[in-house]
Amino acid sequence: MVHANPGHTPTPTDPLSVKTFSTFFAVIDFLLGEGVTIVAEAAFQDKLWRPGLTGLTNLGEIRIIKCNVDVDLALERRQRRFAEDPLRRAAHGDQTTDGGGAMTEFVPVSLPVPSLLVDTTDGYDPGLKDILAFIDEGRRAQ
Repeated sequence: MVHANPGHTPTPTDPLSVKTFSTFFAVIDFLLGEGVTIVAEAAFQDKLWRPGLTGLTNLGEIRIIKCNVDVDLALERRQRRFAEDPLRRAAHGDQTTDGGGAMTEFVPVSLPVPSLLVDTTDGYDPGLKDILAFIDEGRRAQ
């Protein structure tokens, strides 16, 4: 969507950001309604994820995988990604820092669904095999 809107400056309430959230969840709703198993990845905080996901709980089993990493390493990765891809900043701005580069608190989604914490400091811990097993538990339960 940022590609189609050159010069976009993101804020949490600008029209394109608001449309992005509604489009994101509309696509998830459509795919689940058609019986497609999906992985929906985003770094939305609780205030953005919970309302969108709550309406989808009747369409399938939701499982949350929360990736965790040291705050300084997260900031370093974010800055590197912004430098490598200018459109990333156009899409996301720098809304998770205090303006001086220090990371602000991230509030993960809170839903009464199975969740798994994965440390991403150096690869994945638990590993991909265990992450896939966690995902498959949900498929076997249906």
